[in-house]
Amino acid sequence: MIGPARPITGLREALASGRPVVTCEIGSGDGADPEALRRRAHLVREHVDAVNVPDNTAGVVHMSALAAAAILAQEGIDPVMHVTCRDRNRLALQSDLLGASALGIRNILCLTGDHVIHGDQPQARPVFDLDSLQLLGLAVHMTRTGRYLSGREIKPPPDLVPGATENPFAPPYDFRPLRLQKKVEAGARFIQTQIIFNVERFAAFMARVRDLGLDRAVPILAGVAPLRSARGARHMRDHVPGLEVPDALIRRMEQAGEERSRREEEGIRIAVEIIERVREIPGLGGFHLMPIHWEEAVAPICERAGLRPALAGAREPEAAAVRGGVRGPDLSNHREQTA
Repeated sequence: MIGPARPITGLREALASGRPVVTCEIGSGDGADPEALRRRAHLVREHVDAVNVPDNTAGVVHMSALAAAAILAQEGIDPVMHVTCRDRNRLALQSDLLGASALGIRNILCLTGDHVIHGDQPQARPVFDLDSLQLLGLAVHMTRTGRYLSGREIKPPPDLVPGATENPFAPPYDFRPLRLQKKVEAGARFIQTQIIFNVERFAAFMARVRDLGLDRAVPILAGVAPLRSARGARHMRDHVPGLEVPDALIRRMEQAGEERSRREEEGIRIAVEIIERVREIPGLGGFHLMPIHWEEAVAPICERAGLRPALAGAREPEAAAVRGGVRGPDLSNHREQTA
């Protein structure tokens, strides 16, 4: 039986704590049963500061991100609601942002959205009235000024913590840190990166991020996902744009064999190794886990890698510097930009 909900501690407070933050994305559900979503959320809740719910990822219909986020909030879990520009014009986007805040959902991940041609209903008409940068600006505008884009006053205005994503593995590689800079300037309060399998390329990306001072302006959460099979790894390599899966990792999954327990153990082991390597890179604000319909893997990954929620228990602020480069960013300038 699922136990009582704990109070929401909040991603906002975790980001401001100066400690490494841990977030996790779960599936929002392929049906109308809220219990399936609650079960997935309860598998990860004790290990993370906030839980992401996607918005029709890859152009495939799932439960509304707004509804899923509201269910998590009812459970005492701080949700990060994905909002894509693919399916909504600026009227619907403003309505959803206002509705999210009214339901106690503060954290908004602003995304342009995968094109519908990649989904299972390619005949759908995409909208793309705004892009992710403009959506960030919209969320900041509504929160700061208390007005809609039309200029009409919002009483009371929404209380939003807008975030964004960045993909260090999408060419041209030199442009990705500059794209991140634009998102920070637009008002992103946190960044979650694409899944990291190529640690060397991610390290090069972070070096340029540090040169631009972006690591001191916004918490950057490194994306990590466990591989579950060699077939899945090859699919990511061959069919997911902007995702690099080195052949060496695919060979390791192949060598694990077909027995489920062995290949899943190898996938968890690889994820922990990636976390250990990535946490030595300076400038990170924590980790974002993406188990891809395998929420059961989150607990062993966090336990073996020593990942804990920023607000879990009493811990000295300087503990953020433990194990190398993962630390809380300097949020003083960032708060001035986005308050």
